[in-house]
Amino acid sequence: MKERRTNVEKQPNYFKKFKIKSNPNCCCHCCCFCCNCKCKPPFPSPPNCNYLVYVTDAGQIETPDNRVSVINTSTNTIVASIPVGTAPLEVAITPDGAFGYVPAYFSNNVTVFSTATNMAVATIPVGINPLGVAISPNGTLAYVSNQGSNTVSVINTTLNTVTATIPVGLAPQGIAFTPNGAFAYVADENSNAISVIDTLTNIVVATIPVGARPRSIVFTPNGQFAYVTNEASNTVSVINANINTVIATIPVGNGPVGTAITPDGSFVYIVNKGSNTVSVIDTSTNLVIATIPVGISPDQVTILPNGTFAYVTNQLDNTVSVINIATNMVVDTIPGFNGPTGIKTGTICI
Repeated sequence: MKERRTNVEKQPNYFKKFKIKSNPNCCCHCCCFCCNCKCKPPFPSPPNCNYLVYVTDAGQIETPDNRVSVINTSTNTIVASIPVGTAPLEVAITPDGAFGYVPAYFSNNVTVFSTATNMAVATIPVGINPLGVAISPNGTLAYVSNQGSNTVSVINTTLNTVTATIPVGLAPQGIAFTPNGAFAYVADENSNAISVIDTLTNIVVATIPVGARPRSIVFTPNGQFAYVTNEASNTVSVINANINTVIATIPVGNGPVGTAITPDGSFVYIVNKGSNTVSVIDTSTNLVIATIPVGISPDQVTILPNGTFAYVTNQLDNTVSVINIATNMVVDTIPGFNGPTGIKTGTICI
């Protein structure tokens, strides 16, 4: 029976150019480096990856907790619990997904856990009442805001030791790195300002006035703009990061705290703790285009890397709301937490 050939294979020098050989053991033409393929694909299959969401269980004022709960987003169930310090309020995951960093407000330290084992691998002493945490884009540094010390601790993530302590404004909370890692912005809650740290020198190079009680910060993917929640002003400040100036102020719900941005930078999700809602801001117009009811006293939000769903912690009803980004509707509510506050996404591949 005459072998069939594709139109591409009929082109002059096709086999010579790509060093393709026929192998009687194969059901197809194989490249020279895989001519013993025996009908197996010449390249390995892509890994089977799944998104995990890490939630800090801070507990309540009278009963602080000390764990991080892990959500498998394929089932929206809690699949693991990681012991950390007392009253963990935020969590950050390294860019490679290998480790999580969790400040413990009442323990004055940071727990580092392995996402492969869901076990602590290091405990790092920092300042008084550590609260916010962010990992640099290249994964080499973790910045931790110490609310009681008015400082930021700089952690070398290779050594898991503090290498610098930076004075900032009063009661620092959320931290965000610029996408290029050159600067870190710190929300100074009681100074009503943002401290801008040069990450090369670990020196504050600018202070930007914003609204009352700034809480968290998120950058657009191109690094041009930062969105800051002002809890006591019920607004979001938009900062032009090129000139470190507020260029817009957006009214949102009551008590805005947490922030997250879609991977394409089109929408910012703002958690309104006092309204039990999430406001969705269109970054092209800086207007609120949707308001989504969630649970009681929502705190933080994370968006999956594929941009499909947002996960919101509801501190007082001990749940996490799952929002469909396409419809801006809550499609699931996950129970089983204890005063959930901080939340971040990681990835595990098999």
